[in-house]
Amino acid sequence: MKRSWQISAVDDAARARIAVARVAAAYGVAPLDRTRLSAALSARLRRCLTKGGLWRLGLTAAGGSLHVEVAASAAGDEPPWRFTAPCPEPAAAPVTDPVAGDVTALSEALLGADEDTALVLDRLAEQEELVAFHREELHQTNQGVLALHADLDAAGRAQREAFAAERAARREAEDARRRLTFLADASAALTASLNHEEIVRRLPELLVPEYARTVDVWLFDAEDERGTSAPRPAAAVIAARTGRPQYAAARPGGLPGVDDLPASALHPSRPLLCVPLPTRRAPLGVLTLTPPGERWNPDDAVMLVELTRRAGGALDNARRFEHNRDIAETLQRALLTELPAGAGLRLAARYLPATYGLNIGGDWYDAFRQPDGSLITVVGDVTGHGLHAAVMMSQLRTALRAYAVDGGSPGELLTRLHTFLHHLQPDLYATAVIARFRPGEPVLTWAAAGHPPPVLRGPDGRVHTLDAKPGAMLGIPLHQEIADHTAPLEPGSTLALYTDGLVERRAQGIDPGIDRLAAALGTFRAEELDADLDGAAERILEPMLSDSERDDDVCLLLCHIDSHIDTRVGGHAGTQVGGQVDGHAGTQVDDRTAGRVGSRVGDARGGT
Repeated sequence: MKRSWQISAVDDAARARIAVARVAAAYGVAPLDRTRLSAALSARLRRCLTKGGLWRLGLTAAGGSLHVEVAASAAGDEPPWRFTAPCPEPAAAPVTDPVAGDVTALSEALLGADEDTALVLDRLAEQEELVAFHREELHQTNQGVLALHADLDAAGRAQREAFAAERAARREAEDARRRLTFLADASAALTASLNHEEIVRRLPELLVPEYARTVDVWLFDAEDERGTSAPRPAAAVIAARTGRPQYAAARPGGLPGVDDLPASALHPSRPLLCVPLPTRRAPLGVLTLTPPGERWNPDDAVMLVELTRRAGGALDNARRFEHNRDIAETLQRALLTELPAGAGLRLAARYLPATYGLNIGGDWYDAFRQPDGSLITVVGDVTGHGLHAAVMMSQLRTALRAYAVDGGSPGELLTRLHTFLHHLQPDLYATAVIARFRPGEPVLTWAAAGHPPPVLRGPDGRVHTLDAKPGAMLGIPLHQEIADHTAPLEPGSTLALYTDGLVERRAQGIDPGIDRLAAALGTFRAEELDADLDGAAERILEPMLSDSERDDDVCLLLCHIDSHIDTRVGGHAGTQVGGQVDGHAGTQVDDRTAGRVGSRVGDARGGT
């Protein structure tokens, strides 16, 4: 019998040793010899394992002996190790020697231990493989956990950075929205006014204290008007000369679009931001600001420069408006007529220019005589406002007087005026009402073209609206023949001609205003109108305009027939008008004093 084993590790050595012990037992090797064989083989195998390498264990049973040989698989200097154990026949009787019995028991115990050891080694090998598998699995799990932690840390950092960036972006967006909202509101507040002094007053109110501690507005022409020259910071002078914003401070501000300068000698401890107020031609002033804190945020500085640019435009528009308004009002007042008067006929007029916006210039009144002695009274309103409307009004007034020289009824005069306006200004329209008082006729002849109806007060105090169908507006692209209308005219009667600025309100329309005018005219007694027609006109205006914003001109012309004359309109000249005897001059109030226009209606009067 021959057997061999390859040994390279402890497991191989243990299995081979156990196998040799079993074979020895199977071949009847005595227990003591088996023990010696196992001990010697174990020692030799330990040496082999210590040296390392691959070893071969051979087992041969022949000639009543068991031969064991351990040699290196590769040829070397060390000779092979050999051990021989006899294989005697089994004993016929049990051994009774006590020493031999103890040795036999020990050998049996050792052999049993070797078998148990082999089992344990098998189990240990299995457990080692399981442990190695779990160790590798644990290692892979640890690597995965570490990688997961690294990913979580990276994700956490990225999330924190994203949150920080989002918060910063939200703050920037909120700041930008706040600045844009302020810029829009401030621009609306500045452009809402057409008074440059009001704009200058609003600028500090808008900027202090959120965006500036102090605000100084330097207007060049205003300083020239006062005749005084206050000392100005060098930065403000440079901004006025160059047209570029300047920042004067001990340290550069780094503000976008702003030049840096040394600290101001007038204000060395405070930074100054000097921004010119630009216009289409040249700066009209400089806005000088000091910061609310240590310095300005660059974005706030950009917003302030833009607001100053818009303020410059608003100031320029306001001054242009005031200039045009002054021209239009001067032209309008220059065209206000002297009111004539006839025997027993009194006239009183009121003209109040608009106090809101550039709305002056379109309304007018007039009164003059025709060659046959008839008195023509007219009130008109040109569409549009401003200087252009005032010029067109003067042309219509002149044309109407020229047409009236050739005679003609009120309807004929309006028809001619309609044709004239249509050919002169096709895109301009007007409304007008003409009333004619003819001596010797107790009849009023009137005609209207798109104008509010006249209001006639009878001698008994009853008031009628002359609402016969009027013609269309003057100047529209329509051929029309404007008809005349008549109404009885008795002594003590009063006719009121007016423009829509007196009676029309946006929220109510025009009809309630006409009713209020009729009611106000009906409150007077004939004696009051005879004695003081001028005062009656004043007392009519005051309640009528108490709820008005005066965004349009107002004209009122009262024509009163003296109640103490005969039914025939005429008679002698020299009737007392307004407290003086004047054969040709009536009462005229045109509000020439500009400072008295906006105080109260009762003060808005001129001369006779």
